[in-house]
Amino acid sequence: MSQGIKIVTIGGGSSYTPELIEGFIKRYNELPVKEIWLVDCEAGKEKLEIVGNLAKRMIEKAGVPITLYMTLNRREALKDADFVTTQFRVGLLQARIKDERIPLSHGMFGQETNGAGGLFKALRTIPVILEICKDIEELCPNAWLINFTNPAGIITEAVNRYSNIKRVVGLCNVPFDMHTAIAKIVERPRNEVHITMGGLNHMSYVTGVYVDGEDKTEYVLNRWGSQSMNNITGTEWNNAFVRELGAIPSPYHRYYYMQKESLEEAIIKFQQHGTRAETVKKLEDELFELYKDTSLKEKPKQLEKRGGAYYSDAACNLICSIYNDKGDIQVVNTINKGAMEELEYDEVVEVSAVITKNGPIPLAVGKLPKSAKSLVQQIKSFEVAACEAAVTGEYTKALYAMMINPLVASQKYAKIVLDELLEAHKDYLPQFFKEV
Repeated sequence: MSQGIKIVTIGGGSSYTPELIEGFIKRYNELPVKEIWLVDCEAGKEKLEIVGNLAKRMIEKAGVPITLYMTLNRREALKDADFVTTQFRVGLLQARIKDERIPLSHGMFGQETNGAGGLFKALRTIPVILEICKDIEELCPNAWLINFTNPAGIITEAVNRYSNIKRVVGLCNVPFDMHTAIAKIVERPRNEVHITMGGLNHMSYVTGVYVDGEDKTEYVLNRWGSQSMNNITGTEWNNAFVRELGAIPSPYHRYYYMQKESLEEAIIKFQQHGTRAETVKKLEDELFELYKDTSLKEKPKQLEKRGGAYYSDAACNLICSIYNDKGDIQVVNTINKGAMEELEYDEVVEVSAVITKNGPIPLAVGKLPKSAKSLVQQIKSFEVAACEAAVTGEYTKALYAMMINPLVASQKYAKIVLDELLEAHKDYLPQFFKEV
């Protein structure tokens, strides 16, 4: 890499950007970033300017020699980049509201990354990420693509299957949050607690917890209960079930292991208060009002209420470890390479991996519990089907992907919801509306 690192963030107008900037400022001594380019589309222009100006004030206050650029021209930004981070939302939050409202109105899960909503976010996003990949191949072929765009596992799978990009790593804040929760349970600083994790994005399990070389897995299993996230609440885990499972489930597993309660709760919330996406939109509007304040020169505390809070630590840690060839262990979405015997060698998994200058080296997970194994395999088949549907634009492939997802579980409503979501997102799904 040249003297000074060039980082390009696509979806630079995101409300998360101040957290990312904070992460780079904090690590400047070991990660000498020279240029940060924030890229967005015409629809995100106003937000890009607001958040970009806050980022400039943060950099100026910190006194670090980073130059920040804002642009709507992706190709201009990508030239000779060292790292490209992606955190965009096709159709903005209005699209997410539809992803949640339409399934819920038919008594089905409406969720950003799971079930019917997760499928449609993938269908809109995959064609865009593959266009970005073509630009990367041409303009910065040695760059690392760090994808945080949801659903992160499916998007990383699509890049792996349908582009020539090999330097790609998917990232999620859920493993970071789980690691933090586990550290609290064992009452040790997070960096002194080692976890092993295996599965898929929003479908991964902690299979081991170690402190000073001592196995603390059973200790944590006996105490795992109410740990949750801002965007996922609900019934506490039955501790007898967790102990018998033998692996620590993520907050997202509530949708599968507590499907009836989770759906009932989601429908009641929808009827009384609207969707999570509408709550997020209000929160985001408030954040951008704060960001406009020219006296604000740091990340506001209110950002932590967003579901992906603290992802900058995960993103910046990963970039820092690749750049410095640290060889530390982080949980990432990467090619399996035999780490999980339940899945194909070349499929994308979410696992603990050693982070080197050549990318992640996934660590063997060991056998997942039998019940977990079948669930993970089913979700992987859904992810692969979603990728195929997004790339081909074939209706039958989209219906197939919808029906094999365990959160849909209805032939009649799968078709109704599929048709309504296709119509609702017509502007962002040209592959499904090709001229005959």
